[in-house]
Amino acid sequence: MTVFQLVSSQGFYGMESMMLTLARGLDALGVRSVVGVFEDGRQAHTEVGDMARSHGLPVEIIRCNGRLDVGAAARLRAALDRYQATVLHTHGYKADTYGYAATLFGPVVRVATSHNWPSRERSMRAYAVFDRLVLRQFGGVAIVSERVRERLERAGVAPARIHTIWNGVDTEAFRAANPTLWEGKTRPRRVVGCVGRLSAEKGGEVFLKAAQLVKASEPDVQFVWVGEGPCRREWEQAADRLGVAADVWFAGTRTDMPGVYASLDMLVLPSLEEAMPMCLLEAMAAARPVVATRVGAVPRLIENGRTGLLVDPNEPGPLADAILRLLRDPEWAQSLARKGAEHVGRQFSAEALATRYSELYRLAIEARGRTSGVADAGTSYAN
Repeated sequence: MTVFQLVSSQGFYGMESMMLTLARGLDALGVRSVVGVFEDGRQAHTEVGDMARSHGLPVEIIRCNGRLDVGAAARLRAALDRYQATVLHTHGYKADTYGYAATLFGPVVRVATSHNWPSRERSMRAYAVFDRLVLRQFGGVAIVSERVRERLERAGVAPARIHTIWNGVDTEAFRAANPTLWEGKTRPRRVVGCVGRLSAEKGGEVFLKAAQLVKASEPDVQFVWVGEGPCRREWEQAADRLGVAADVWFAGTRTDMPGVYASLDMLVLPSLEEAMPMCLLEAMAAARPVVATRVGAVPRLIENGRTGLLVDPNEPGPLADAILRLLRDPEWAQSLARKGAEHVGRQFSAEALATRYSELYRLAIEARGRTSGVADAGTSYAN
């Protein structure tokens, strides 16, 4: 079996990390994976392709000129034929849309992962609207949050085609990493980090307000945000306005993520909305203590007070208090980190991820051969 993993990327973030982890895990199971990445002439983010090549995976870059490029669907169709793909696995609205158009005719089975609910960004709204329609025609749609299930069902996706599969992570890669973030710099005594795209739903201003509160009593703490996105200038201005600009480093995009997590004393996720964030899985696999908001599937990953700390979203005060608790009790913080790493290793490994998706592919292929084209029942592979 050959699975063509397709994404339209805006950098190397959670979706891209999950897709690469899955592709490598499938290869280990004997399921061939090809990584397909759209190259947009306006913003040519193909970093995930570079990462895939570094791991020995075949990569196909598909040129796409604008939002409605009929030629892109034809180029994708040719790539699927060239690799003799059995399954097209799409990640994200644009990949779903072009993937559907490219496979209207022919034997390729369509599977999608709906990583989150429709984007609020204006540039993505057209894709989000059409996405709800095309996903009805997919043989299987994987989700990582029950809130996503509810929205898909309201959009008309058959419940029997929706399958819960939690994200997974290459635990060994993160457990064995050495720090890399401060190479060439003097490492601050204590570092609190965020990892993710700089977009509104990630809660950047909440993080900055919490940083201001933490700095008032623990002035030696350095904050860092790893990632890029449309809110960077706005958040840099907010940091200046709050008086913490010198204490918050917007580090931009990094490709050495295991080394980044190894460089942090803790990871904070201040998001207002999430499904199951890869950054939490990766930080926990790296044995970093974590503080996160109670959004999406995060409470399924973090048991409050045992594998990490949970706070309500959009609350800078409680977020700052949780950060201070871990900073002031490093032994307890390390106990949470150890238990978090054990939990991720048991329940959210790359092997488990690949096994669950290979089963979804099998179900979708079998469903394609039936008259209804719908699997008998929706499946949950989550533990």
